[in-house]
Amino acid sequence: MSTIPVPGITHYYAGEKKKARQLFYIGLGGLAGIIIGGSMMEKPQWPDTTGIGDNYEVYNSETEHETWYRKIPVSIEGGVTNYKLEKIEKEPNGSGGGLIALGILVIVGDFIYDRVWGFEKIEQKRDQVRFKYGQKMKLSFKPLIDPLAGKAGVALTLNF
Repeated sequence: MSTIPVPGITHYYAGEKKKARQLFYIGLGGLAGIIIGGSMMEKPQWPDTTGIGDNYEVYNSETEHETWYRKIPVSIEGGVTNYKLEKIEKEPNGSGGGLIALGILVIVGDFIYDRVWGFEKIEQKRDQVRFKYGQKMKLSFKPLIDPLAGKAGVALTLNF
């Protein structure tokens, strides 16, 4: 069919131009959803630390490998508090994840619908052509079975 999967290409091949155009535009809508969702996403940022005071530790500050840890008190020995460090991840901002997922779902559904129903439509049209030309040529197909001789065969008769 197509090396590059384009929504609607199977229906286009089957001769259904209107349905192919509809599927193509639905696929474009899914792609637009992915693009809009991606533009709504912002760069992940560190969480707000105003409520936890000094109960966090920052390593490699202001670098690409900056890492934050939450300090959880474990024990106190001689006035020194020992902490267990729990890694804090950056929180993604924006609400574009839903649109991205919806766009992917629309495109995948569009491809599946196009392939399944498009191939079915192609086979249906091919069967109609086979039947039409089989009727015009008065082509008959008859299985031959001879149990006494132990032979089986097929007779194909063409009448004009």
